[in-house]
Amino acid sequence: MSVFKCKMCGGALEIGGTETVAKCEYCGTNQTLPKLGDEKRLQLFDRANYFRRENEFDKAMGIYEIILAEDYEDSEAYWGIVLCKYGIEYVEDPRSHKRIPTVNRAQLSSVFDDKDFNQAIFYADQKQKKIYYSEAETIDRIQKGILEISSKEEPFDIFICYKETDIQGNRTEESVYAQDLYNALTKEGYKVFFSRITLENKLGQQYEPFIFAALHSAKVMLVIGTSKESFNAVWVKNEWSRFLALSKEDSTKTVIPCYKGVSPYEMPEEFIYLQSQDMGKIGYVQDVIHGIKKLIKRTKHETVVINSIGSNVSPLLKRAFLSLEDGEWENANNFCEQVLNQDPENAQAYLGKLMAELKTRKIEDLKNRDEPFDKSANYQKAIRFGDDALKSILTEDIEIINKSVRYNQLNNSYNKAIEYMQSAKDEDRFLKVAELFNHMTGFKESDRYAKLCLEKAEIARKENIYNTAKSNMVGDDEQNYINAIQMLESIGEWKDAKELIIICQNEIDEIQSIKEELRKEKKIKRILFFSLIGIVAVFAIVMAIINSQWIKIYT
Repeated sequence: MSVFKCKMCGGALEIGGTETVAKCEYCGTNQTLPKLGDEKRLQLFDRANYFRRENEFDKAMGIYEIILAEDYEDSEAYWGIVLCKYGIEYVEDPRSHKRIPTVNRAQLSSVFDDKDFNQAIFYADQKQKKIYYSEAETIDRIQKGILEISSKEEPFDIFICYKETDIQGNRTEESVYAQDLYNALTKEGYKVFFSRITLENKLGQQYEPFIFAALHSAKVMLVIGTSKESFNAVWVKNEWSRFLALSKEDSTKTVIPCYKGVSPYEMPEEFIYLQSQDMGKIGYVQDVIHGIKKLIKRTKHETVVINSIGSNVSPLLKRAFLSLEDGEWENANNFCEQVLNQDPENAQAYLGKLMAELKTRKIEDLKNRDEPFDKSANYQKAIRFGDDALKSILTEDIEIINKSVRYNQLNNSYNKAIEYMQSAKDEDRFLKVAELFNHMTGFKESDRYAKLCLEKAEIARKENIYNTAKSNMVGDDEQNYINAIQMLESIGEWKDAKELIIICQNEIDEIQSIKEELRKEKKIKRILFFSLIGIVAVFAIVMAIINSQWIKIYT
């Protein structure tokens, strides 16, 4: 029998080796089971299901993917990923007391079209398939309702993502900053999603349809945070991670982290390469508005490029940028040269030449370069002759690339340090790796790993002393055991050090006892030896006397 936790309520299920479905005695839910027989796999499933029940869907999904990396035929892991994709939370119906699914991450596509769902069906047995299909029908029905409601919502320009209340239920500092931005942006005429106000008339309704509509329509998301925890709060992360995923498919969507009192390395890893705003600086609201105006006025950089061109060279520039889109770098460069023959200070022509030089199809892709390009002569002329909008775009791109380069350098050092940590065996090596992590304070898990390396260094130190002491506990040299005791005393209660000290002391006592016996034996032998000499001497004297008497008689 194995113990597995219920996916719905977390109650313990005792399951046999061949079961693929089970009913929880606590919540009464029929549910599918992972493959049994591997304790490590069950622990991974329990951990993934725990995160999913806590609505930490991204963490849960990562663990399900680890399981699939070891066994790509595990239907339950695919199903777990499906539940995470759609943000499925099972809540108790107050009337029936059954666990029913709610959708917290609606998708545009049906669950029946999802590749992971189809993989789950492909590898499932008949009992599992029945449950998967039943659950999928419920999810699909809920999702259709969400899409129907969201389709009626007016589009938003901006989505403000923040944590509204703390664990005591009090309003957070982030909420106040968010409202300041909301007020300023609405005055500028933008339609802003700010849950405190936008959802206040939606009481008694599920919020997901309105959040879904806002996430899909907004062009800019402002993520507000004053601590590492506030950026990573479950529902805050749920919103910004969904928006980031959408931005990968839609380059017109932009995330702007707004922080105060937080180190850049304390913000989520996904934000490292993003242009952010420090709310602690004077005038940050105006800076945010200025940036948003540039983003929402024009959703593509090309719009600015072409609209600012004179009519005599406009066709040539259009041909240049069309050639760039098709990857025809030489043609694009030639068209730009023709523009410059007519207008030697045309910034857009230098921009086109820069893009051809870097083999970049769209201007919004410049920020994705691996290395900064501000040393290029074409870049410098585009900056020199360009208007404020173009200068802002290019300088921001360079800043983003520089941040990305610094992040990658730091990340490479971090990954190497992890490799060194995994291969380290002795105290000195662990101390050196700890020093490497200390140079990356605040980055990812550096602080935790630095502490872990110091702990392992101490373990290695004690283990080395322990083994050296044990190696001394041989033979009949009393000093070896004395040395071993001194070493064992220096590591306190490490392993069985105290017991070994007693053994060493016993050995010393025995060696001393043996030495004492040997000393007594030697003393006795000396007495016997000298006694024997005395006896021999007396005997010799007696014999000499007898001999002398015999000589007298015969003479």
